[in-house]
Amino acid sequence: MDRRHFLQSVALTTAAMAVGRLQAATSQPGLAASPRLQPLTPSQLEGFTPIGEFEELGLSWSVYEDLRQPDGALAMCHGQQVLMLSKRLEATFATDEPYYLGMSLAEVAMADADLLADKLLANGEPDELQVRSVVPPLASKLNAEDYGGRLPWNSFIGTRQCDDTMMVYPNGRTRTYHPRQVLKGCGDDALAAKRYEGLLGGWLPAVHKVIPISHNRYYDLLVFADVDATDRFITQTWHRSALIEDGKVSEVHYGYSYPAYPPRRQPPAAADFYRALLRFSGYWQQLLHDCASVTLPDQSWGDMVQFAFAREQIVRPDGVYPKYGAVDRDYYGQEYDGFQDTFTSSLYANLEWGRFAQAAAVRDGYFSDFVADDGMINMRGPETAQFGLTLSLLARYYRYTADKALLQKHRHKIAATASILLELHDVSLQLPQDDPGYGLIHGWNESDACLFEDPAIWWKPYFANSAMTVRGLNDIAAIWGKLGGERSLAQHWQQRAKQLHARLEQSIRANIRHDMQPPYIGPLPGAKLTFRQALAQQNPSEQGWPHRAYAELLHADVLPAELSHLVINCMRAYGATSIGVVANITAANEHERNLLGFISYGYARQLLSLGRVDEYLLFMYAHRYHAHTPGSWTAGEVTDITGGMPLFCMPAQLTIPLLLRWALVFDDDHGLHLAKALPHAWLFSGKPVSCEPVPTPWGKTGLSLQYDPQLQRLDGKLALPEGQPQALWLTLRLPQGKRWQKLQVGDQVLLPQGSAGDRFNLKGLRGNVSLQALLA
Repeated sequence: MDRRHFLQSVALTTAAMAVGRLQAATSQPGLAASPRLQPLTPSQLEGFTPIGEFEELGLSWSVYEDLRQPDGALAMCHGQQVLMLSKRLEATFATDEPYYLGMSLAEVAMADADLLADKLLANGEPDELQVRSVVPPLASKLNAEDYGGRLPWNSFIGTRQCDDTMMVYPNGRTRTYHPRQVLKGCGDDALAAKRYEGLLGGWLPAVHKVIPISHNRYYDLLVFADVDATDRFITQTWHRSALIEDGKVSEVHYGYSYPAYPPRRQPPAAADFYRALLRFSGYWQQLLHDCASVTLPDQSWGDMVQFAFAREQIVRPDGVYPKYGAVDRDYYGQEYDGFQDTFTSSLYANLEWGRFAQAAAVRDGYFSDFVADDGMINMRGPETAQFGLTLSLLARYYRYTADKALLQKHRHKIAATASILLELHDVSLQLPQDDPGYGLIHGWNESDACLFEDPAIWWKPYFANSAMTVRGLNDIAAIWGKLGGERSLAQHWQQRAKQLHARLEQSIRANIRHDMQPPYIGPLPGAKLTFRQALAQQNPSEQGWPHRAYAELLHADVLPAELSHLVINCMRAYGATSIGVVANITAANEHERNLLGFISYGYARQLLSLGRVDEYLLFMYAHRYHAHTPGSWTAGEVTDITGGMPLFCMPAQLTIPLLLRWALVFDDDHGLHLAKALPHAWLFSGKPVSCEPVPTPWGKTGLSLQYDPQLQRLDGKLALPEGQPQALWLTLRLPQGKRWQKLQVGDQVLLPQGSAGDRFNLKGLRGNVSLQALLA
């Protein structure tokens, strides 16, 4: 039983409980923050329609909109400066084209092998558009009867300072405002089912919906939260509901939170709406000012990163207090607040994009409010491997930020966290040496184990528990002395990690089933059945939630490469992936083969470390298009491949930031890798690809590349760290039939290396360098 099915069977959906506020370490954005403006060029507003004027910040502003197409930009100008808010729309509905690459859903769902992944990878680097269209879009096939009699929300909005959020439904309504009351016909659910959605300005959390009526008529709905509102739990909302006919506004209505109640409550004026939109834009730009920016051929990828961090500010009260989900009790309730995945995914993603203030606030808040002096967390179901990941990420925090003071503040709790794992290891060493679990850390791998009648069923020696402990102990030991910690304790951690590592590898090798091809390895030692067999025959089964156990085992990256390859091949062949993403594994049935939207990023990280880049790109594409609702980009904890609406969870939303960052700049135990998973389709598009310097263990690193199709030459610049990694590689992926002749870096000529001839060794280089690569 997966988390979603379990909760639907035992929980009642109620309003979210009030929670205490945590004072953020980051500064509160000014409510009148001025947005970043650009110079207005003479022809920039050609074809735009004037739609309003207002006064703000002591200036007169004019508003223009390109109504020639539904995704035309909206511009706010004063003098010769402009705030240009782009629009991007994605179809939310399924087409009549066949899905599943010519196979039936039952065939895809019941097969052991990941048939869709096999086909999508048949020619090497997967085609992004083909991956996008392989299954129906999320939330494209909704039946009100499946959701308690009414259609579910597919997005939500809010602010940093409000402790709750407001859901937005497919037809554009919220729980307090209905556009259909002022714009007759726009609330038709049948029409709304064929809508297009997007976000204003590319990534701003303003929901834009276009509902076509005919080829030249459509409803245009825009809704965003009032950033000036200070209500603690009530999200105040701005609305614009318009009918566009033949490229002109034939009817428009503005609203604020509630329907009119004359004479006291009247609809706002257009000037009020656009003034609020200007302030909204400045507010969000300020909140995300420290996020490294990227430029890509399809900028929506970079926008997804920005939006994920904006959404985290909305979900977390005061931008910091942890919440696993939003809106509904599942997953906004207090019982989820201390969930380790919420902490580790946030700390990881914010660190990777240079958002150090947010990372510090999240890290300090969690250890202050949710970690006791003995290291135990204030949450019902601790996940054993996550203690190890926590230690590893704390070490990464120090290597990125050199913030000794914050780590010293909680040093005793960090040591206590490590002690929990050592105590569990001690217990395992008391078992008979012929016990399959001897010397391996026993404990819950999945938090939901605590909810069942006999949680001891899952108090088992999952390989992931030991693997992540090895990772965490080694990583925290490496920096412990710099925090003023005892050298002897760090050495003890390293010794125990070495002992555990040896036993882990020994146990995995002893439990490989070589009678199966490819060889099979289960999630824990001693299992006689495969996970699919166990889930079909045993209820409950100790092999429940094997997706987490596999993902965390690989995420730890402590196995020899041959064993990591074996684990991945096993997962691909025996039912643990779906469209190349870790599957949410339940008993096989003909109706579903769901994707795991959160925690699965550890599997992807191991793919990249092993050089399985085509598979990594499939994971990245499939997660983007099939773990997020189109346009509104609401990420699902578990997402189906039939068009249903998933449950939102914040760790799933933070997965794309990790995947994109690693595609551009990636580090592992072997060194630092630039552009390792930059698709050749992007590199050879002729458009610029760049990533502002992002933190690495050796210093900030960035890149800027552009290929000239006419000259068949790539030019670029690299910002290399001052520290010296063990290895430093640049990868320039090639389409079939092409090969590099050489790479000129400064006055050095580098020859391509690797089986694909697309890797260049930059060892010894540092600082800012220019490069030029020529095709043979």
